[in-house]
Amino acid sequence: MYNSQLPTDGSNAPKGTSMGVGVFEPRTDRHGNERIRILLKSFGLRTSLIRLKVIDALLTAAENDRSLGVRGVHSQLLDLDIPLSFLSVREVLKRLCSEGVIVLNPDKSYSLHPQAAAILRNR
Repeated sequence: MYNSQLPTDGSNAPKGTSMGVGVFEPRTDRHGNERIRILLKSFGLRTSLIRLKVIDALLTAAENDRSLGVRGVHSQLLDLDIPLSFLSVREVLKRLCSEGVIVLNPDKSYSLHPQAAAILRNR
């Protein structure tokens, strides 16, 4: 049903209002994810919310000199109130690994493939 008080640009918030914190922090908004979108496209992968969030979690961990395995990525996403199942996270990590975007380290943690990291640095 049409509501004349809602914006027509697809957003739910009136113009000029803050979306708060958490998932909508500037670091994880559409503009912050643009480099991840370009990365996925360069590997021939479609952009999906779960891929964006998983890669963002790995990047955040790397910036903080931490390494994350499947459980770590899943926990980090749950801490950000992103309700993804453990199996979904595991499958996305496996797919990103098989496509060469990320690598599985000997300690069972994941990190960006050097080629993927180079693409992100150039953006």
